[in-house]
Amino acid sequence: METSGFRPGQARVVSIAALALGDDGNVEQSLYSLLDPGVDPGPTHVHGLTAEMLHGQPCFGDIADALIELLDGRTLVAHNVGFDYSFLAAEAELVGEELPIDTVMCTVELARRLDLGTENLRLETLAAHWGVTQMKPHDALDDALVLAQILKPVLLRARERKVWLPVHPVTRRRWPNGLVTHDELRPLKMLAARLPCPYLNPGRYVRGRPLVQGMRIAVSAEVQRTHEELIERILHAGLAYTDTVDLETSLMICNEPEPEHGKGYQARQLGVPLVTDADFLTHLDGVVAGTGIEEFTDIRAAGEQFALF
Repeated sequence: METSGFRPGQARVVSIAALALGDDGNVEQSLYSLLDPGVDPGPTHVHGLTAEMLHGQPCFGDIADALIELLDGRTLVAHNVGFDYSFLAAEAELVGEELPIDTVMCTVELARRLDLGTENLRLETLAAHWGVTQMKPHDALDDALVLAQILKPVLLRARERKVWLPVHPVTRRRWPNGLVTHDELRPLKMLAARLPCPYLNPGRYVRGRPLVQGMRIAVSAEVQRTHEELIERILHAGLAYTDTVDLETSLMICNEPEPEHGKGYQARQLGVPLVTDADFLTHLDGVVAGTGIEEFTDIRAAGEQFALF
């Protein structure tokens, strides 16, 4: 995808390419089109598209049905998927369409988890790393084809290293007037500390004993796995993630045995146990069920009065 700028809702999509891949990695369906954004095309020196080239091309609404058909039932995969998803959602809302996207995966985050040792995680760098020829950088179709080619070895490496895939859910809302809006995709780390845990905190982790659902887990900077992956595993196991260190913290994931600064140091000062990320991952296989928090609901208030402020 190429855009006229960086802010969805203000900038517009000027070209789009999408490939539907089967389980074997082969392309089952494809879509490619230049789009007339109705505004200045923006950084022509980057994407090479001029106003003259885009004039008379289809608008997003013209290709929306084909795009929806291609996306239906699939996970949206993109290099920096937050960018692509936000622009697709903004374009869809402008033409009153609902994107059938329930999950997304970012190949930047996936490559970061693999620790490939590359200079950076740009698409052209990863293409060179995997021996994939990139014919035309910043061309929507060429970028999609390159990503499709590197996806297979990337997924294989992730399976070999037992790395979790960064597949995240996305949601949308249907308003009383029928309008559908797509909720913003935010990094899990921004949300995880505020997510309620369904289990009571059983207290500190004790070495030699299993983890218990509800334990509050903090993550220091001194880890090998990415914070996103560790947080996903924490939440999936029924544990609670905390971005602060206090007396209620059950465990600190830290690969430095005697940290001299940061959250690891704070944990040591408070007597919070420290374990490496590798040890923590092995403990996840034996997490013990926790005590659930009962939710009380006053049904008398339902359907009665409201107060407006």
